[in-house]
Amino acid sequence: MVALRVFQLGVATICGGRPLWYPLKSNLMLHWFPFGMTETLMSWSNMSVKSLGQTFLCGVTFFVALYDYEARTSDDLTFKKGDRFQIINNTEGDWWEARSITSGKKGYIPSNYVAPADSIQAEEWYFGKMGRKDAERLLLNPGNHRGTFLVRESETTKGAFSLSIRDWDEAKADSVKHYKIRKLDSGGYYITTRAQFDTLQKLVKHYTEHADGLCHRLTSVCPTVKPQTQGLAKDAWEIPRESLQLELKLGQGCFGEVWMGTWNGTTKVAIKTLKPGTMSPEAFLQEAQIMKKLRHDKLVPLYAVVSEEPIYIVTEYMAKGSLLDFLKEGDGKFFKLVLLVDMAAKIADGMAFIEKMNYIHRDLRAANILVGENLVCKIADFGLARLIEDNEYTARQGAKFPIKWTAPEAALYGRFTIKSDVWSFGILLTELVTKGRVPYPGMVNREVLEQVERGYQMPCPQGCPESLHEMMKLCWKKEPDERPTFEYLQSFLEDYFTSTEPQYQPGEDL
Repeated sequence: MVALRVFQLGVATICGGRPLWYPLKSNLMLHWFPFGMTETLMSWSNMSVKSLGQTFLCGVTFFVALYDYEARTSDDLTFKKGDRFQIINNTEGDWWEARSITSGKKGYIPSNYVAPADSIQAEEWYFGKMGRKDAERLLLNPGNHRGTFLVRESETTKGAFSLSIRDWDEAKADSVKHYKIRKLDSGGYYITTRAQFDTLQKLVKHYTEHADGLCHRLTSVCPTVKPQTQGLAKDAWEIPRESLQLELKLGQGCFGEVWMGTWNGTTKVAIKTLKPGTMSPEAFLQEAQIMKKLRHDKLVPLYAVVSEEPIYIVTEYMAKGSLLDFLKEGDGKFFKLVLLVDMAAKIADGMAFIEKMNYIHRDLRAANILVGENLVCKIADFGLARLIEDNEYTARQGAKFPIKWTAPEAALYGRFTIKSDVWSFGILLTELVTKGRVPYPGMVNREVLEQVERGYQMPCPQGCPESLHEMMKLCWKKEPDERPTFEYLQSFLEDYFTSTEPQYQPGEDL
C-alpha cells in the first residue's frame, strides 16, 4: 500500500524524500477538491495509484510567476509574481492553459512570464540567454550600485554560466566585471577551484556573504524590465477593428498614420493605419505571418493585424517615438558619441538577427527605429517596403522612395539584399552622429544617385572619429559582397570604446 495525503488542491506524495503536489486525475479528467476541505488520509494500492495516470510520476513540475500580469481578456488569468500554477496544456507555445494554485481559477497565461518552481530559471538573479554587452547596459543603469549582479548563460562555453557584477574603481569609475562559472563533471559549479558548490543557488549565496576573490561581494540583484508577451493574448492575431481605440496620433507618413491606442480596453499598443491601396491585403497577411515569427529583443514585435482595408498593424508601443525624432527633438540631441555608438550597436544587433534569419529589411533608417524606456532601441517596419504598390514608390526614383538611404544596386535595379541593408546602416550611422541631419545635405535625390554611381561618398561628419567614418565607407563599398556583415558591425560597435582587458576576470587565488 502507498500512503497519500489529499489536500484541497490535490495529492501529496513522497518522491526523493520531499513532498510533491499533484491534482487528482481520473480518466484524463481533472477532479479538484473544494476549498476548505479538511486534510484526509487515504490509502490506495500501487495499482490504484498508477490507474490515476501519469500525474503521480516523479518529475511533474509546477510553475511560478516571475512577474505580475493583468488579464487582457476573459480567458486570461490575472496573477502576481510568486503565484504558482499547474500547467494543463502547454502545446501551443506562447500561451499556456493553467490553473492557479493560489485561486483555483483556470485560464491562459503568457509562457514567458513563468518558470519551473525551484529551478534556476525561477531565480530573480538568473537572466538566461543574454549577451555580455546587454548585461553591461543593464548593470550600468542609473540607480544600480557596486555589487549589483546577474547570472546569465555563457556566450562562449556551452553549459557554463557567467556572473556579471557592477564594480567601481578610481581608474575606470563604473564598470562591469564578468566571471565564468564552470561546471564540474560531478554536476557542481565553481568560479575558483577552491570554492565549489552543489548548485548555482549555493554559489550565489556564498558570494553574497563574501567577495572571496571577486571584485566585490554580491549586494543586490539587477532590476529587470517585464518582457513583452508574445502576442496580445491567446488566438488574438487577426482582430476586429472595433477592438482597437485610436487615442493619440504619433505621426504621419506617405502611406498612413501611427497612433497610440488601446486594444480590448486593457492593453496599450501602437497602431499603424495604412491608406487603402497601399498594399494588397493578401500579400500583407502572407508577409505578416513571417514577420510575427521574427522574434528578437531588438525588433519591435508584431502583435496583431486588421487584415481588411484599411489595414491596421498592431505592435508594441515605444514611449520615446522614432529615433529620428529622438535625435532631433528629444533627449538624443544632448547625447555624446559613446551613447550614440551604443544605440548603433543595438540596431546592428537586431539587424544581425535579421541577417541570420535570411530576411531583408529594405527600409533601414532612423525614422524606422523606435526608442523606448532605458534607451531601448528596436527595429520597426522590417519587410513592409516590398509590399508597397504606390507608383511613386515602386518607380524607386519617385518622390516617396528613400533614395538617400538606398544602395545603388537596389535603387537602380531593384536588387535588395542584406548587403543593401548594410549600405543603409552606414547612412543611418551618419544620422546618429549628426543628430538626425538628412543625408547628402544640399543634394536632391537625382543628384545623389548620379554622384553615388560615380563613387561619391559622404565626407566625415563633424565630430565623428575617422575610425567610425572608415566603417561607414566600408558599408558603402560599390560591390555588395565587400561590405561587412551585421555580425561584424555589431562586434565592432559594441567594442568601440572598450579597452583591451580580457573578456572574463579571473577570481583571485585560482
